[in-house]
Amino acid sequence: MKRRTAREKAVQCLFQIDMAEVPVKEAVDLVMEESEESSQYLRYLLDGVLANLAEIDAEIKKYLRGWQLERIANVDRAILRLAFYEIMFEADTPDKVVMNEAIEIAKLFSDEASHRYINGVLASFLQARETQKA
Repeated sequence: MKRRTAREKAVQCLFQIDMAEVPVKEAVDLVMEESEESSQYLRYLLDGVLANLAEIDAEIKKYLRGWQLERIANVDRAILRLAFYEIMFEADTPDKVVMNEAIEIAKLFSDEASHRYINGVLASFLQARETQKA
């Protein structure tokens, strides 16, 4: 499975887990229903996000600008959680790639304004990280 596809399916799983409290295995089974591909990278992403969810959510909240995490669209929350996980914990994937993937997934799964909002949140986060490194 391509990493892009795994990210898309991870967002779908995170949405199900968040909305309906679907167990991880069941969420993966649902998104992989007609696929013969390996779900290994998908599971890796999900396990990483869920294991670090409190830390990820705390970091996201710093950059929401007047919004509460619980009030943003569920799909946008799933996209942000995945992107923040990859930026915070996955040094192998360049930040710009993660940001671009999140924006493209938002265009695919969310409304017209969402990809701009996600871009803004991620850009603020990345800018703050660069400032802290300097």
